[in-house]
Amino acid sequence: MNLQDLAYFAAVARYQHFGRAAQACHIGQPTLSAQLRKLEIELGGSLFERTNRRVSITPLGELLLPHARRALEEVRLLQTAAQSARDQLAGPIKLGAIPTIAPYLLPRILPALNKSAPRLTIDLWEDLTAQLLDRLRTGQLDAALLATPVPDSGLTALRLFDDPFLAALPARHPLAQSSVVRQQNLFPHLLLLADGHCLSAQVRSACTHRGQAPARNDFRASSLETLVNLVAAGYGATLVPHLAANSLKSRTIALRPLQKSASRTIYLASRPTFPRPKALQAIAQAVLNSVRPYSTP
Repeated sequence: MNLQDLAYFAAVARYQHFGRAAQACHIGQPTLSAQLRKLEIELGGSLFERTNRRVSITPLGELLLPHARRALEEVRLLQTAAQSARDQLAGPIKLGAIPTIAPYLLPRILPALNKSAPRLTIDLWEDLTAQLLDRLRTGQLDAALLATPVPDSGLTALRLFDDPFLAALPARHPLAQSSVVRQQNLFPHLLLLADGHCLSAQVRSACTHRGQAPARNDFRASSLETLVNLVAAGYGATLVPHLAANSLKSRTIALRPLQKSASRTIYLASRPTFPRPKALQAIAQAVLNSVRPYSTP
């Protein structure tokens, strides 16, 4: 048994497809299949059930997969620790971000990081919160920018700043004539992101009126961009993070503060075992510098 065989095992478990796993491992499918057969013989049982239609992991595979992932993660940590002993601000760091943070915050911090830590390279991954947390747990990400507290005791989260919500309204909407907007007036027009986006739950919580569901309950968007375009077309209204405000000013919408302030909190999540804390500190500082005019400690 060797570490490469464990990597093949973990790849097939992840993709549930031998061809895609082989492509991810940069080898041919026959080689991957042969190595897994050898591993199964050594372990004394089948790791996967193979049919013409699908590949599914066996009970033995389910039992051994966490150990394989842990062994691979320990090796990666060993390699990273050796590198970080030389320079924690050199080399790649795999950073995730949710879709309502990534397009608005990352363009601000990457140029700053290029100046403050020029040997640090950022590998980016955009996804929903649940998927980012899963990638953090399994070592596929080193850190992630999230907008919810981290529920996993095996992960840590550094609170960075509070991101206030603004009402986004069609430019000629009657509510746009006010300097501030009352949430209960916004409620009947409210558009939301699809479930799975933490912003959807946060907006619903900020605007819920007497426990009622939003009037536009028949529609869920997959991106904030879609919501804003629908608002500009007069289809409804929504809340947007202040973080996104600058990129929205050219749209035919009106942005107004809420009468009763509401916000989300941005965190930098990571594993406590991650051996390059200075790299995380550099990212956190770049974030804080980029939002300092409106952030709160």
